[in-house]
Amino acid sequence: MPNRNPLPPLPALIATVKTRFLAADLTNPALFDSPSPAFPPNASNLEVKEFKLPRDTPVQVLDIENLSKSKWEQVEELEAISRGEQTRGREIIRLPTGNDEDEFSVDGQATQSMANGAERPVLRSGPAASANLANAAPKNSTHRLVLQDCKGQRLYGLELRRTDRIGIGTLNIGEKMMLKRGTILARGTLLLDPATCAILGGKIEAWQKDWVEGRLARLREAAGADSPNTA
Repeated sequence: MPNRNPLPPLPALIATVKTRFLAADLTNPALFDSPSPAFPPNASNLEVKEFKLPRDTPVQVLDIENLSKSKWEQVEELEAISRGEQTRGREIIRLPTGNDEDEFSVDGQATQSMANGAERPVLRSGPAASANLANAAPKNSTHRLVLQDCKGQRLYGLELRRTDRIGIGTLNIGEKMMLKRGTILARGTLLLDPATCAILGGKIEAWQKDWVEGRLARLREAAGADSPNTA
């Protein structure tokens, strides 16, 4: 910074720092001064019935799971999307899997022209589309996260009350969250509530890519599936 003349404006500096922080690995020892804002030493002790975090604690998301859907249901949805299929009621819709000259983007959403001049959404295939389509979270969904603090400690985080931003396809791997002072930790599990859990944004690209690409295999393994997808 001393070599910059003139110095960049303060808002630009703040925006740069925020962007780099949200894309960084919190376990990097250079990020925080001592004492680091980490979980208490006994946070993972299952014998502790309940206590509240004594300070605001930044964490990053390592994994997310929708507990409202069975593993098999999620596997079947991901496999259907990889085949270019999705269901609407009793109708099976064959989705385009290649380039189409009639496809274009309106307000950031891909659409496809139809014979009568109307437009319908085009649901694209691929790992990213699979994450978004197979797990659009309804209001009554419950998610479980794996959260990591700056010391590398990992705890489960369970939705106590529904938070709209928490969902597969809307919450990224490596995304940062701030667990505010007073967040309840019960039997080694953080109880996530919109009043005490602030989602800051960001992601770690490499982690997100690996998570999305390996998700179907993990679900199959967890569900006990031993036959490969032949579609």
